[in-house]
Amino acid sequence: MDNIDIYRAGILKQWDVKWFETKVGYANGYFELSYNRWENGGDDVNAVALSPVFQYVFHAGGAIWYPYIEAGIGVAYLDDYMINDRDLSSNFLFEDRVGVGVRIKNMDISFRYMHYSNAGLKEPNNGIDILIGTLAWYF
Repeated sequence: MDNIDIYRAGILKQWDVKWFETKVGYANGYFELSYNRWENGGDDVNAVALSPVFQYVFHAGGAIWYPYIEAGIGVAYLDDYMINDRDLSSNFLFEDRVGVGVRIKNMDISFRYMHYSNAGLKEPNNGIDILIGTLAWYF
């Protein structure tokens, strides 16, 4: 397992739509633009990513709280494609994600699995997997 410290800051724009609304919930989503920094000794890497993310929001606590699941595939640009001994072979990568979370009023708590790779467009394609917990505040 890689010992990499990850720092991530992002801004998002929620979509003003609700698809497939039922008594259980509805689908919607957001765009996220993020800056990422991965640190491991001298192998520090900076990245910028843009991802459309689809969510399924469950009607649970009314307007006060609600859980959701999400998934998305976006693009990322890294300033170095070597991380530890991993050769990602390209500065341009895909950012895949799946996650779960709960929004309580303006606070959002989530847990995501994220995968970065070039989808086999160039070899070697070692990829990198990240588990990330997030605490966000909506203004």
